[in-house]
Amino acid sequence: MPTLTYHGHACFEVSTEDYTVIIDPWLTDNPQADVGPEQIECRGILVTHGHADHLGNALAIALRTNAEVVTTAELAQYFIDGGAGRVYPMHIGGSHQFRFGSVRLTPALHGGSVAGDETGKYACTPCGFLLDMDGKVIYHAGDTGLSAEMALIGKRHSIACALLPVGGNYTMDPDDAVEAVLMLKPKVVIPMHVNTFDTIRQDLSGFPATVKTATKGKTTAVLLKPGETLDV
Repeated sequence: MPTLTYHGHACFEVSTEDYTVIIDPWLTDNPQADVGPEQIECRGILVTHGHADHLGNALAIALRTNAEVVTTAELAQYFIDGGAGRVYPMHIGGSHQFRFGSVRLTPALHGGSVAGDETGKYACTPCGFLLDMDGKVIYHAGDTGLSAEMALIGKRHSIACALLPVGGNYTMDPDDAVEAVLMLKPKVVIPMHVNTFDTIRQDLSGFPATVKTATKGKTTAVLLKPGETLDV
């Protein structure tokens, strides 16, 4: 059974008895982060896109741990050029079986610049991930607006847990996230990318009840604080 650990903003660790994967490890300068990048030990690093609050410390962690980096092809080249030893390029709709589990890339409606890349050489298409570890599918949507593709994702995959941005302004807000839940049909939804900055501040106190009512009790919303864990 995978265990999720939230490290603030959009960063999650997913761990099983044998493997740990980290997604969007922005830890340095993240006001929500409960750990530093030097504390992360993992076998896989998943990066949804190149904005600083998602790319974060991914390269530094990859260089230190030799974890395999999984991301879109253009952003993968950024890691290769940065000296990462194990990088696996993918793209939207593609899937691959890794030692730690299977990964499928999903569409995400967002920008594609890469932090620190002044040339635009690594500009990339943002993505989300369907991560299957120990038979449990976790959907990390990345930064995205509400998308009709979510209905197809929910139709084709039995999602144990959906990690959805709800901060608004740059991504979905809580109302749109509820619509996404109705399409995705996860057993559990965890809001993310919220309350890190004033521009993405939301009151989530009523979110669990709204999700419960909208899904007729089929989906449970869990509000994780940084450092908290959840068995999926």
